[in-house]
Amino acid sequence: MSSPHAPFAAPLAPASIEPPGNAPRLRLKPQTRATGFVDGAWWPRTRDLAAELTALLPVLTIRLGRVERVTFNLTMWQPTARRLPVHTRSVRVEGFRAQQPDTVTVTGRGRQRLVLLVVPPETRPAIAHDIMMAAARRGNADSVTALLTVNLGASAGVGLLEWLDPAMQRWELDGGRFR
Repeated sequence: MSSPHAPFAAPLAPASIEPPGNAPRLRLKPQTRATGFVDGAWWPRTRDLAAELTALLPVLTIRLGRVERVTFNLTMWQPTARRLPVHTRSVRVEGFRAQQPDTVTVTGRGRQRLVLLVVPPETRPAIAHDIMMAAARRGNADSVTALLTVNLGASAGVGLLEWLDPAMQRWELDGGRFR
């Protein structure tokens, strides 16, 4: 005889931090008076800036209006074209060695801009989530270095490689990328 009670349902898994489809993994501070070094954080999937910006820039138009320019640190990304087609127009993309390495700056119409902390693509998901949430917290004034090192576990005694996924740990131990 069957029981009149509903069958036991397994507890739901926590929501994934991965947005649907190829939507950018992005968190921005609330729109208020600017504070701190960054306006939010972005966790790209690769080091191919042109491919990553194709998904990111349309989302940022909500905050900035039409995007005019993106600047980045040359040593952190694969080489890219100086102009990137976005919808029916192009955006100027400029790399500088002097720019803070773990940031991109996106400038919109009227010189309104957002400075985004770039979470390394190879960062483990839970750690990337913590970094992004800290960077987007209202009033956060932590430096880029503080956001990355504190949240990556360096201040808690975790070795630098421990926050990378296992494949990246092996790659870094074998010599890694040229810096």
